Amino acid sequence: MKTVRQVTYDILRRNNIRIIFGNPGSNELPFLQNFPDDFEYILGLQESIVVGIADGYSLASGNPTLVNLHSTVGTGNAMGALANARSSHSPLIVIAGQQHRAMMTVEPYLANIDATQLPPPLVKWSYEPSTAQEVPYTISRAIHTAMSEACGPVYVSVPYNDWAHEAEPQSTSLNTRKVLSRRVLDETSIEQIAQKINNARNPVMVLGADIDADDAYDEAVKLVEKIKCPVWAAPSISRCPFPNTHPCFRGLLPIGINSISVQLSSHDLIIVIGAPVFRYHHYETGNYLPAEAKLIQITCDGNEATRAPVGNAYIADIKPTVIQLIDKVKVRDGKLPDYRRTPHQVDLTSPMQPETVFDTLSRVAPNNSIFVNESTSTVAAMWERLSFNNQGSYYFAAAGGLGFAMPASIGIQMACPSRPVFVVIGDGSSNYSIQSLWTAARYSVPVIFIVMNNGTYAALHWFASALATDGIPSFDLPDINYTQIAEGYGVQAFSAVTPEELVGAINKTKSSGKPALIEVATWGPRQHT
Repeated sequence: MKTVRQVTYDILRRNNIRIIFGNPGSNELPFLQNFPDDFEYILGLQESIVVGIADGYSLASGNPTLVNLHSTVGTGNAMGALANARSSHSPLIVIAGQQHRAMMTVEPYLANIDATQLPPPLVKWSYEPSTAQEVPYTISRAIHTAMSEACGPVYVSVPYNDWAHEAEPQSTSLNTRKVLSRRVLDETSIEQIAQKINNARNPVMVLGADIDADDAYDEAVKLVEKIKCPVWAAPSISRCPFPNTHPCFRGLLPIGINSISVQLSSHDLIIVIGAPVFRYHHYETGNYLPAEAKLIQITCDGNEATRAPVGNAYIADIKPTVIQLIDKVKVRDGKLPDYRRTPHQVDLTSPMQPETVFDTLSRVAPNNSIFVNESTSTVAAMWERLSFNNQGSYYFAAAGGLGFAMPASIGIQMACPSRPVFVVIGDGSSNYSIQSLWTAARYSVPVIFIVMNNGTYAALHWFASALATDGIPSFDLPDINYTQIAEGYGVQAFSAVTPEELVGAINKTKSSGKPALIEVATWGPRQHT
């Protein structure tokens, strides 16, 4: 008779889960006992980093991904990263170790008190099996729940003595189960949407991260080129849904209610696909939509559909719905619009402006590169100067939680070993998850980490101005030597002050096949003193 642990590993194999990302404690060791040879355990130094790596792996692979956390304290450390995973629809299966069942009523050391109540609302489902025999059924359900649209993280708390119990004989049937779902709109709904698009005087499309997540990148281009309309990336976007060098691409929508309405004011029909309506950031008074404009939203997420303040929403999977629309909309007369513009020239090269860094990266990064961004004050410049022309080319923290980019890039690189991965991160942001470097070094994951060191939290300076909040404390950072920190974690490190030095460092890194950190001095408050 197989044990609960053995049946659980069989279920993981059946669902193509062979990597476990974790930072275990004593409660987790019975699950890891006699660790199978066909599995790999990726260790992180802190739980938020573990979830971040798993998040990146899940986003880039599209597969369910297992995370191993330590009871209450490990879960607590990971909560910020879980917020990003929830917003990005990452199908993470979090298994947290629980204390021995026989002691739970006395709340022993390292017990996860009210375990199922800890992670909500950051997970789709949270459960602790009532018996050891229920564990395999719970793990199977967790995997299928995480992968059901809209995908998202789930949480299972398992008492550590459960793993050694005999499994129920019928639990082996879980190894042959499948849960399949592909939601398409009915013919009437598709005809109605297509008719509105065909009849629109001046339609515009707003595309979101789920275009990229559902591998509908090429289909989005086909649809836009039939309609011949401008395309905006949704505000606060975490993935690139459309080639940013395409003639129809306008750029990133702003993040305020009135600002979006003003930007879309010339359009009578707004088609939002794969995005919420809308992910606003700071509050502005004004109208949600321009006067007389109508909005259609197509989303895989029922929550996004129900919370939208305006428009008609359709809940369906993104790629098949876009394909349906391609077949139904008419080809518009005339030429494609061309909104491309040449970025403004930047002459400062020592220290470099962020624009100079991106121009340099644009010249040396291969065409299939992946960029993971956490330089929050330079997002617009990055989109203007780098090329995201392939599916899965760009990632950003979906909930805005700092500490995403460094660990996520490791998971992304593991899922996409044939594509170069570059992290562009601010010096302030890097301190949230710099321990990620150790994992990159230990497992030889060849990510290139570029730290933009301007000596401050520049994004806060921008928001202080936008929110008219004068007299705030200083947000400048002390002198931190990021190259020495990287070397301490076993990662090769370089400093760059000029474009030539940056090119040299990148070329050395690429030829080594190992992870590297490049600290780039950029224009900031230190240059004003």
